[in-house]
Amino acid sequence: MIFVIVFLVLFLDQLAKLLASRYIFLNHTIPLINNIFHLTLIHNKGAAFGIFKNQTLLFIVISIITIILIYRKLKTKTGSRFGILGFSLTLILAGALGNLIDRIFLGYVVDFLDFRIWPVFNIADSAITVGAILLGYSILKSRK
Repeated sequence: MIFVIVFLVLFLDQLAKLLASRYIFLNHTIPLINNIFHLTLIHNKGAAFGIFKNQTLLFIVISIITIILIYRKLKTKTGSRFGILGFSLTLILAGALGNLIDRIFLGYVVDFLDFRIWPVFNIADSAITVGAILLGYSILKSRK
């Protein structure tokens, strides 16, 4: 199940980034729902919200360590029920891999989803965010 989810998220993320890079000019926007949802192509050389710009090597190292730790945790969970914890970690793993691929091969992360009230992001970022929310829920649930 882990590999299926990772493959699907990675495939959708990389395909969407490829299409955005091919059909949207850098730093230009295409309104799909005017002032609500646009496609805006940016090259993010930083972390979330563009902080820590031009620290590509640092982000690559942190991503690799995170991926290894999450994968090891998931490997120990394969004998037990997958559950919310496994699903959340798998989403975070897939998102981290998607952005790591960009950083290694491009030197930046391709972002293109623009809700105008939030910094521009991508599918990998969405997977990480949803995974983190589910991870928090899973941790809170297990404490009860």
